[in-house]
This record gives sequence, C-alpha cells and structure tokens, in this order.
Amino acid sequence: MPRSLEPLDLGIQIPYHFRCPISLELMRDPVTVCTGQTYDRTSIESWVSTGNNTTCPVTRAPLSDFTLIPNHTLRRLIQEWCVANRSNGVERIPTPKQPADPTSVRALLSQASATSGTHVSSRSRAAALRRLRGFARDSEKNRVLIAAHNAKEILIRILFSDDIDSSELVSESLALLVMFPMTEHDKCVSIISDPGRVEFLTRLLFDSSVETRVNAAALIEMAVTGSKETVSSSESIFEGVLDLLRNPASSYPRRALKIGIKALFALCLSKQTRRIAVSAGAPEILIDRLAAGLDRCDTERALATVEILCRSPEGCAAFGEHALTVPVLVKTILRVSDRATEYAAGALLALCTAEERWRDEAAAAGVVVQLLLMVQSECTERAKRKAQKLLKLLRDSWPDYSFANSDDFACSEVVPF
Repeated sequence: MPRSLEPLDLGIQIPYHFRCPISLELMRDPVTVCTGQTYDRTSIESWVSTGNNTTCPVTRAPLSDFTLIPNHTLRRLIQEWCVANRSNGVERIPTPKQPADPTSVRALLSQASATSGTHVSSRSRAAALRRLRGFARDSEKNRVLIAAHNAKEILIRILFSDDIDSSELVSESLALLVMFPMTEHDKCVSIISDPGRVEFLTRLLFDSSVETRVNAAALIEMAVTGSKETVSSSESIFEGVLDLLRNPASSYPRRALKIGIKALFALCLSKQTRRIAVSAGAPEILIDRLAAGLDRCDTERALATVEILCRSPEGCAAFGEHALTVPVLVKTILRVSDRATEYAAGALLALCTAEERWRDEAAAAGVVVQLLLMVQSECTERAKRKAQKLLKLLRDSWPDYSFANSDDFACSEVVPF
C-alpha cells in the first residue's frame, strides 16, 4: 500500500485516486493538465509558479500547454465520497467557482466604464462592478487578472466622475477599488492632492451605508500611505475616521476598527495634521479602544499613533488628562510585542518629560519594574534606550516599594543611569 494511503486521524482512508499527487491531500478542485494527469488546482498552480513549468510532476512529460481543464466527474465522485463518510467527520468539499477569464473581465470593465451618454444605465454599470467584485473575492488570481486590465485607473475615474448620479455606482466602485493594493505613487497622488476628491471621500465617511464609510476610510489610508503627502484636510475627515473607532459597525466591527486605526495612523504621520487629530478627540478614543482590547497588529498601530501624537504639547496634554492613559501604557509593556513595548515606552517618555505628576503616576503604576525588565530583555535597542531615559527621568519618583524588596532585582546588575 502506498504511503499516501496511511490512515487519517479520523480512522478512515482517502482513496488513492482522490488524493493530489503533489500534496497527497484530498483534492478540492481537481484539474487535468495536457499530459492527462489530474492534480488539485492549488497544488499544480504552486508547482508552476515556483519555476517548474516545463514538466508534469508525475509523468515528467513536457507541459506543452498549461491549460487546466476542470475534472467535474472526479470532483463529483469526491463529493459523494465525502457525503458517504460524513458520519466519520468528513466535510463535503464545496463546488469550486470557476476562475474569471480575460474576455469576461474586459467586457465587464467596459460596461462599468460606459459614459452617461450611452444606452448603459447606472444600474447596469453597478451590476457589472458587482460581478467583478464577486470575481475579486473568489481568489487572488482573479484580482491579479482584473488589475492587469487597468482596473484601478478605470475605477478611480468612475468613482470621481463629475456626472456620477448613482449611490449604488459609488459604493460598488469604491468597494472594488479598495480590494486592490494602491502601490502606484501617481494614482495615490491623484487622489490626495486633489481637494475635490478629498472632500468627496470625506463626505462618504458620513454616508448612511457603513460599508461605504469603511471603504472610504480604507481608500484614504491607502492613498495617504502610497503618496506620502499631507492630506489637505479639515477636522471633518478625522471626525469621520474616529467615528469608526467610536461606534464600530455591529455587522463587522473588526474591519471597521482595523481600517479606522490604519487610517488615523496614516493621517497622523504628517506633523501638520496632528493638532487637528487631537482637537477631533483622537487621544480619548485611542485610549478607550486600547483599554477595551485590540488584536496585536491593531494594538501596535494604535500605540504608534499615541506616541506620534504625544510629540506635540497639545497631544501630550490630552493624553495625560485621560485617567487610563498611564495605566494602559504601563500594562502594555512586555505584554503584547516588541513593537508595542517600544511605542508604549516612547509615549510614556513623552508624558513623563512633560510633567512631574505623570512621572509620579507612572511610578505608582509599577513602571520601574517593567523598565528594568525591558533593559534586560531581548526587545529592540530603541526600546531599551527609551527605557533607560525613562529610568533616569523617574529616579526621583521611585517609591521604595517599587523594587527594593524584590528578590528579582535586589542583586540586579542593571545600571540604568
């Protein structure tokens, strides 16, 4: 018996011809190549993408044509086998969606970009965009194919068209556009440097559709990050972004929070906009969200934003007045990640440099022990330098109980200053 037929943990065996010859796993989307051999689509595409595009993995015969023909008969047999073994914990594989083809993509983009003077209605244009969004959701391969047909430029043109008269067309073009990375500098600049386009996106931040609001914030973040330019903004753009953090959508709160934090961080990278962010209430909302709990990436980005805003006097004052700021920052040190530790230490350093009362509060919250642990840990050198500066700054605020009675630090060789 081949090794590929070794019993599974479920106590059953997958039939040999149901297994992909490359991965030895149950095939979910069996396709046949020109040599007549069948593989799982994901496995054979990975085989080819790694440079093995001249030979068939099993037969070693040359692959003269890389057309993948779906093996519907085998897929149905696999699905029937899954259903028959459902009692053993086997789940039925779903019927795979066929990948988009270039002809369909071109036709849909052409339909979506039809001008108002043609016979194509706004509803038909939105329907074309909805089909393209379905393709884009299905696979990365489809997204690459759609992007290769100049989709981003077409979608930007549709979204910011002067004669756009359909909210459905706006929401569909925006939702599809944010599914593609905005890496082209010129496209990002064309959005951020145009006050009219920035004003339009700002209005979308207050749209009745939560999905449109989130997607507008996502496009703002992508464009600001890609252009590295200061957005010509008023307080409204921050109010719209911060509202996503204050009242995340109940339907998908994680995406609303993630996009809101990313957009706020991108907007605060410019010194000119930080005062506006503070005035709009960013410090209070950031600390409240950190206190409520975020995932690792969101925590890191939120703390980075806190440190950036603490570099301005008004930002430092606003954070210092929040009762939870210092306890949250102290608690974060060494508990989330090296990056989070560094940003929290940097924010504390700014606060403690600004006023003595915040030094006393940090010392009372137990920051000294945390800083000594930082100096001895494997965190970044920048984090250690911040910890050493903080220890020097706090030496007059150290309460006797901070570490004098601790067995861990009584014989410590750390010399913080």
